[in-house]
Amino acid sequence: MRRSPLVSIVAFGMFAGAVLGGCTEAQTAPLGMAASQGAGAVAVAPSLTKSAAVQNNMPVSAQDSAVEAERTYSIVGVGDMMMGSDWPQPGMDPRVTPGANASAVLGQELAGIFTDADVVFGNFEGTLHSSSREAKACGSSRYCYVFRSPPFHAEYLRRAGFTLMSNANNHSRDFGESGRTATVTNLTNAGIAVAGGDRDGMRIATQTLDDGRRVALVAFGHNPGLLRVQNYARVTEMVRAADAQADIVMVSCHIGAEGAAHDRVTRATETYLGEDRGNPYRFARTAVDAGADIVFCHGPHIPRAVEVYQGRFIAYSLGNFWTYGRFNLRGHNGLAPVARLEVDGEGALVSADIVSARQDRPGGPYLDRSNAAAQRIAELTARDFPEGRVSIDASGQLDWPR
Repeated sequence: MRRSPLVSIVAFGMFAGAVLGGCTEAQTAPLGMAASQGAGAVAVAPSLTKSAAVQNNMPVSAQDSAVEAERTYSIVGVGDMMMGSDWPQPGMDPRVTPGANASAVLGQELAGIFTDADVVFGNFEGTLHSSSREAKACGSSRYCYVFRSPPFHAEYLRRAGFTLMSNANNHSRDFGESGRTATVTNLTNAGIAVAGGDRDGMRIATQTLDDGRRVALVAFGHNPGLLRVQNYARVTEMVRAADAQADIVMVSCHIGAEGAAHDRVTRATETYLGEDRGNPYRFARTAVDAGADIVFCHGPHIPRAVEVYQGRFIAYSLGNFWTYGRFNLRGHNGLAPVARLEVDGEGALVSADIVSARQDRPGGPYLDRSNAAAQRIAELTARDFPEGRVSIDASGQLDWPR
């Protein structure tokens, strides 16, 4: 959501006037994070307490405006996830079981990044159900993958901290529309809001934070039955629709050619296996111009560059995050970046860093102390967007022209 310049000036004036008008011993609340495990845990930046406002003769309404102006929200995004498929042959991670804690795979530190965030996003690359109905037939096992994960994976992901999920990708119809419907139902019943097909009830997902602020997700892909990444008029329409009902708008895109040879943001239409896979650069810019605050793309199975455009964050591919079984995890395919953002109440980027995780065969992410994912994204960003002057330091922290 975009704040008008007039509103920004008024808000800043109220905040500055309130602070400058008070005495020099004004107290500040400590930096902290709400402890709630629910969908609405909110990070609160340092702010004047109400008692300090009264002590300094600051009107409570002005103090409330100052708190609102300072408050930020933590948003975490990752790429493709499919934690094991039982179709046509079982290929399941023995660590992922009903009732298990995700820290058994992720480790405590990486797991804490997800449970501490206000919003956690991922792309579920497959289906969640137990039916064999409408299973996709494969002509070539080399290029054909059919994924069916057990329904309990939905609850497992919710306990891991995920709150918003895309199911708009080339595996969401591995079991036809019935499989897509079952997947969305299982995720929704677990407490995860889902954006998936181009159908009523699936186009826009919303999460309400504990202060009433709303976050919307619209998900796009390049396959039949999805909001199409190539239809820019529809991209604009749907982002504006999401912006009308939420304070912060996130856009997901399954887009671009696949594999290590396709790590560049070409700014042109990409094809793969004879398919039009969209133009990631044009798509992301169109989405932000329409009102998107965050764009998380995935699909190439490797990391790509990031960009800050109009003060909004774009990740052109977050690669594979949690992909168990037949996925290629060699080289850069094994890098599993985690985008960790702080945004203000209208989605403008306040801070960002790339947390580096990685996967080894057969799969499952863990924290990578070498920071290889962040270093790779730093290289790609400098190469593909030199004009943007976004830098990423050795720890993964982003800096960009304000």
